[in-house]
Amino acid sequence: MLPPPSNLQSSLDQLGMPFGGYTIYRRTKPQPTDQKYLTMLTARARTPTMAAPQLTESTITVDGQTLFYRQAVPGQQAPKLSVLLLHGIRFSSETWLNLQTLAKLAGAGYCAVAIDLPGLGNSKDAAAPAPVGQPAPGGFLKSVFEALHLGPAVVISPSLSGMYSLPFLFQHSDLLKAYVPVAPICTEKFTAAQYASIKTPTLIVYGDQDAQLGEVSLNNLKNLPNHKVLLMQGAGHACYLDKPEEWHQGLLDFLRSLE
Repeated sequence: MLPPPSNLQSSLDQLGMPFGGYTIYRRTKPQPTDQKYLTMLTARARTPTMAAPQLTESTITVDGQTLFYRQAVPGQQAPKLSVLLLHGIRFSSETWLNLQTLAKLAGAGYCAVAIDLPGLGNSKDAAAPAPVGQPAPGGFLKSVFEALHLGPAVVISPSLSGMYSLPFLFQHSDLLKAYVPVAPICTEKFTAAQYASIKTPTLIVYGDQDAQLGEVSLNNLKNLPNHKVLLMQGAGHACYLDKPEEWHQGLLDFLRSLE
């Protein structure tokens, strides 16, 4: 509770119960300078407090393997849409937790789900459905969607996770609201004609210091007809770590364009 100014203490009467963290005071004959103070208190008291995003951790079973995930949802409203976050070989769902991506997505009204891919993070005991660097069956992410009860969702796919997201894109694009590849692997394993057949809205993200995988993936992914490019200057392969504010702003702008 904000304390009233000392020169008002003897002439203020407390009204009602505390509301929204504040208690409203009334002076018998408010002076102009005091009225401003009271107006401020009243306005603050009437401002609704936004509930913090709700974060949970759990597991799902996919093809007999146990996968760990983290989920963040808005505190007071139904999610606008769902976002599934994958990760690279040196990372996990904890990356998105620590970077505040989960919180920012939930705070913007989205359901954000980050999984630990097979063999990595808290899913390290799960067997991967394909060798590293080879496209996994598109049905793998479809099963993840089903286990998480996701409808059409946005998939964010950095680096290693391209081996999962790209087959899913080509085989189950109807389940994708949008696609956000961040310098993923395996882009060269599909033809320009295959890319051209996909109408899914796509935000291609890469750092200009990622001279290898960033450029290779861009050259292939730009064959997707409905794409935008977010080039992050001065950022490397994990560009979202190098420029988190730019990453979050670009991602949220793209998601708003889907609403």
